[in-house]
Amino acid sequence: MALHSSGALTSDELSVLRKRGAAVASVHPMMTFVRGSRPPLAGVPFAIEGDPKAARAAQTIVLELGGLPFTIRKEYKEAYHAWGMFASPLLDALLAVSERVAVAAGVRRKAARERMLPILRQTLANYARLGAAASFSGPIVRGDVATVAKHLKVLREVPGAGEVYTALARAALRDLPAKNRTALMRMLKACADSSRAE
Repeated sequence: MALHSSGALTSDELSVLRKRGAAVASVHPMMTFVRGSRPPLAGVPFAIEGDPKAARAAQTIVLELGGLPFTIRKEYKEAYHAWGMFASPLLDALLAVSERVAVAAGVRRKAARERMLPILRQTLANYARLGAAASFSGPIVRGDVATVAKHLKVLREVPGAGEVYTALARAALRDLPAKNRTALMRMLKACADSSRAE
């Protein structure tokens, strides 16, 4: 029996071993691992895909670790891994941009990180309890076109931040509750068009 822990690759990566008689599977924890961090595995979802015998063994291992095993189809592994990117590495990228915007607001990076933690924790708590739509707040849900326009204007001074803001605002308008949706979408498009023209 052979297992690998890649989130993006399927059990077919072990096909050489499968041809030699081994049962193979992929078992990937939906968790971030970085130097200096030792996250607990209890309660962590693990995506499992592969031969039935190896998948059963992987499920047993995950349960013994306190994890939450679930089956994923081979053809969904790339989308699954992209989902993980949104949940952690790209969230880190967003936080890095947020720190640069804080610097534009006269706040040092380290102080910005400390000052963002309460709102980040509450946002995650709201999301966990209520879901994305019910925990969405701010000028887009209120349809405050004037405030969004001011944001876009000031973000021109922070390289790349306007593009991130626009992309996330468009995603919000597509997936979350918002008033003045048409006016906001029109303004975001005009802003993106003018950025490309510059």
